[in-house]
Amino acid sequence: MKNLKKILGILTFVLAGSLLAQTPVGTWQNIDDETGKPKAHIEIYEMNGVLYGKIVKLINPDEPNPKCTKCPGEFKDKPVEGLQIMWGLKKDGNEYTGGKILDPKSGNIYSCKIELLGQDKLKVRGFLGVSLLGRTQYWYRLK
Repeated sequence: MKNLKKILGILTFVLAGSLLAQTPVGTWQNIDDETGKPKAHIEIYEMNGVLYGKIVKLINPDEPNPKCTKCPGEFKDKPVEGLQIMWGLKKDGNEYTGGKILDPKSGNIYSCKIELLGQDKLKVRGFLGVSLLGRTQYWYRLK
């Protein structure tokens, strides 16, 4: 009986841990869909059930300490490192939808949805209007 309780305790711990791991919260490396090379580290965090993301590190930037010169409004001329680029994503089944994503290179803001593909791969879709009109990047969890 003691062994059964131990096994059940371990299984509960493992199950709870795997459920917690099934979240996009964490730090991710994005891969540029045009060049295929790593571009930045993005931290995804949650506040009040809503996901946000910010660039925490640029990988080999074209210039030191770049600013978001093409970005609109409150984002204009802000440093790219530390810039919030995702906001408003809410859980919707297996995806997080209803958010926005900012492309610091073009300054464009797109509708956004993300989906975990396993624990360490994230599908990030930015689009205008309908999801068919957009582009997809794959981000990989940093450990």
